Amino acid sequence: MSSKRVSGVAGFTLIEVMVVVVILALLAGIATRMVIGRVAEARRTRVAVDLKEIAGALRLYKLDNGVYPSTEQGLDALVSPPTVGILPRRWNPEGYLEKVPLDPWGHPYLYLSDGKQYKLASLGADGEEGGEDENADIDSKDL
Repeated sequence: MSSKRVSGVAGFTLIEVMVVVVILALLAGIATRMVIGRVAEARRTRVAVDLKEIAGALRLYKLDNGVYPSTEQGLDALVSPPTVGILPRRWNPEGYLEKVPLDPWGHPYLYLSDGKQYKLASLGADGEEGGEDENADIDSKDL
């Protein structure tokens, strides 16, 4: 048995492999930033769609019953007839919403009402009033 080296076999040097890894890491970082920006934009869009849908259901509820659901009745009054507060005179047997959606961060939408007017909003990613960027509140009146 003889041990001969095979000459002419091409391979990659450690430097070449490291350059490729660095380039891939840079590309992954750029792609991640682009995707994260799109996710935040998609969440804000979903909030706007949900708030408009809920506001439409609230208008129909008021047309049928003369008042908006109270804070105590909440948005659940759009799904099933309320059993507390001012009971609706002509609640639509099919309801006004199929279900009450949660905002994209899994929090319930803020709903406050005295029956004559209402406040409807998402409190953002942190679920608390105020905040900036992803934590900023999104009010239905601003849409």
